[in-house]
Amino acid sequence: MIWTALTTTGVLVAALAAPAHAQTGQVVTRVAEPDRAAALAHWTPERMKAVGDGDLPPAEQISKPYDGPAPGVGRLFLSTSLGQDQSCTATVVPSATKDVVLTAGHCVNGGFDRWDNPIRILHVVFVPGYDRGERPHGVFAARAFAWSDTYRGPSSGEDDDAVVALDPVDGRHVEDVAGSQDVSFDEVGSPVDATTLGYPVSALARGEELLSCARPATLETNSVMSAWETDCDLAGGSSGGPWLRGFDPATGKGTIFAVTSRGTMNEDLVTTDLSAAKLTAAVRALYERAQDL
Repeated sequence: MIWTALTTTGVLVAALAAPAHAQTGQVVTRVAEPDRAAALAHWTPERMKAVGDGDLPPAEQISKPYDGPAPGVGRLFLSTSLGQDQSCTATVVPSATKDVVLTAGHCVNGGFDRWDNPIRILHVVFVPGYDRGERPHGVFAARAFAWSDTYRGPSSGEDDDAVVALDPVDGRHVEDVAGSQDVSFDEVGSPVDATTLGYPVSALARGEELLSCARPATLETNSVMSAWETDCDLAGGSSGGPWLRGFDPATGKGTIFAVTSRGTMNEDLVTTDLSAAKLTAAVRALYERAQDL
């Protein structure tokens, strides 16, 4: 079996050692205005669709296309300094600025390449409600992103969470136009019925549509960390997608208690289970300070 971080290109090598800016408790990268404009220019509709080109993992068997409402859920696009275009999943969460999305840490922490050079994350944009090329609420450029300083990078699953602050579009904040999902740091009893959403870049979805998986999640604890586990089979690209409890299909809303971090794949590159780090006090502090980004 193979463990992988569920971006569209799989495992990244190690933690990013030299962030653009650090402050107590979190690691912050701020994006200059010219680079935000470059991100919007980079991500044309054709380029977004091309992320799903090439050889892809087999179609999911458990997860199914989701055609109901999903307030705040969307596709996060990014590039690396290695010239790779990738995608993850992210969700708008309530904030004072109405500009914040929650995703996986490894989606914005590039790690190191094989020669120990930091891999920079570039061209970060969020498309809420993305659906087969449709961008119903617009494309929002990232002005900053951050993870907790307890997160050690793509080789680690502990505190694999990140927040991204987005520029408004035409004066409108992402939360106002796309809605949001609640997030809670309360203790959750195990097992819990979970609805997991994501944009996997698989033979079924090609990253072009939202898939869902409704399965029980169980909290597993070892000497290093506590993580939620489920036999959901969402493929790469689903990283950062919300795990929702109390999900109401009529409204598409629930409460986020984790986000997709890692998956185990068999020799046929089929995802056999997903893992999501338990939301800790460090991640709660990260979320509470996201309004300052």
